Amino acid sequence: MAVDELQAIIQRCQVLEEADFKGEDFNLFLVAGQKCLEDGYAAQLLEVIQNEKNKVIIKNMGWNLISPLVRCIFTYKQEDGKREHCLKILDQLAQLCNPKELFLGLLEQIEQTSGEQVCQTVMLLLQPLQTVLLKLQNKKAYSVGLSLAMIMNQLTPLPVPYTKQQIQEDKLGLCQCCNAVVDFAKPFANEVVKNMEKSSEYNDMELKEEILKFCMKSLKYPLLTAQLEQLEGIEEHPFRHFATEIIDILWNVRELIPLVFLHRKGKSPHWEDQEFADIERKNSADSLACLSYLIFVQHFGIDCFPVVFSPSYLLQCNMTHIEVLLKRTEESMLSKGLDLFESCLLRMEDNSLLHQYLEFRDFMNVPQDLVKVMTLCPIEHLRKKSLNILQLFIDKFDAEGKYTLFRCLLKTSNHAGVEGYIIKNIKDQIHLSLTKACDNIWFTGHHLISLLDLVLLLPEGAETDLLQNSDRIMASLNLLRYLIIKDCESDNQTGVWTTLARIEQNFLKPLHVGLNMSKAHYEAEIKNKKENRREAHRSNTVCSLTVSGEKMPAMTTEMQLQVLHSALFTFDLIESVLARVEELIEVKIKAVMDENS
Repeated sequence: MAVDELQAIIQRCQVLEEADFKGEDFNLFLVAGQKCLEDGYAAQLLEVIQNEKNKVIIKNMGWNLISPLVRCIFTYKQEDGKREHCLKILDQLAQLCNPKELFLGLLEQIEQTSGEQVCQTVMLLLQPLQTVLLKLQNKKAYSVGLSLAMIMNQLTPLPVPYTKQQIQEDKLGLCQCCNAVVDFAKPFANEVVKNMEKSSEYNDMELKEEILKFCMKSLKYPLLTAQLEQLEGIEEHPFRHFATEIIDILWNVRELIPLVFLHRKGKSPHWEDQEFADIERKNSADSLACLSYLIFVQHFGIDCFPVVFSPSYLLQCNMTHIEVLLKRTEESMLSKGLDLFESCLLRMEDNSLLHQYLEFRDFMNVPQDLVKVMTLCPIEHLRKKSLNILQLFIDKFDAEGKYTLFRCLLKTSNHAGVEGYIIKNIKDQIHLSLTKACDNIWFTGHHLISLLDLVLLLPEGAETDLLQNSDRIMASLNLLRYLIIKDCESDNQTGVWTTLARIEQNFLKPLHVGLNMSKAHYEAEIKNKKENRREAHRSNTVCSLTVSGEKMPAMTTEMQLQVLHSALFTFDLIESVLARVEELIEVKIKAVMDENS
């Protein structure tokens, strides 16, 4: 019988001194204890452990029971009395065992767990692990750091619940587990706070650094991935609660303000391998970006901040974080980047952002990243939001800033739709310059002529793909039409009349040639399709189309004809606006000649 075997080993060890315990004794104790648990004698094992006479034995050998004990706890159902006995054994081991040995045993058990049991195992062992760590005197900071790192490494591969339903179901128990882990860390954070209060020159930075590392890891996972908006029907959002606790810890250990404004990263380990150094830098950047999102969008800990920072300074501080988030493709992270950017811009007055800010690398990179979201992101609501934010960003700059930004985006966007949008913005700024009393040198005169050289031209001359560039071409023609109507040749505020010959040479003439070539090509294609329609119907011929390596649905001859007619309609539209522009130019020039004659 398992209990008898255990009692025999206990009696033998009771007469031995602690130093006389041998490896064989440890093995026999483990085998007998494990058999007791497996055979359902947890109550008897508990009695043995609680017996004062066995204190020394349990202190030295008890930690060996952790692995079989955890297995048995998960075997029994929640309401089973044997499970309750096992939990009491775990509690007793935490109180009686050698802290160092039990600490290693608990960590080993956490390290070995995987899959669906990760959260269950972590939550089961957090309390005994905390009890053991609080007893440790030597290398306490190291042990706390090792524990938190091990726990977070085990949790990180688990998917973070994102939708309301996923959060409510919490299938793997991650929501509950994360909040249990932060409760586990609190006593050690409080210890740092107490030590800092005792002495203004708090020098024992090791424990503080470990707590800081845990907070940084928590910001990257799960908070960077988590949905943190208030959700109807969820009274206490688990990740919002977790975020609140992390922010509180950072504030209490006096690291919240430095992290937000000084971009302090703590003691980064020195990696000889550059790849590891890059990973460390990226992780830190992700964490700091999430922290800014929590504070400036979700307003966690915002009450702690002194209200002395200008909106432009807050934007400058956050541009690095916005850039980090906008380079991500995951919806949860991309949306956080857009929200953070929007939040910073909404704090500012229109036309208040000085053009000198564009000398900062981030201020040039972020709008280009925004353009990529607008044109490449597969999620429609994020594309639309990014367009609105680009307009918001443009509106905040002074005239020179807008001018510089327009030049940059025209040169870098490589997207006709975006270029058309920027050209429309240029037209709006010219309109303001012509209608306002104050003179705006950036959207009139020689500055504007320089900008028009980028706008009023075909990228590849007459060979330009007019269909692909139709948005840009239409916007350019509408701008030119506006300039001809609004700016008299005698005033020539915009300088358009001075540069008209160059515009005709670089834009209007090549456009005429390109239209004639394109229309002839598409009309020939339509004629060819119509002639072959009967054969195509008879043989059920279809055209296949491949986009980005994916085969699209087959196109019938009728569908191909629709596409070709649509292209011709676009060319006719461009041609009609072009004709109107040339007519206006001719009328204006004739009127001036009549005046002079």
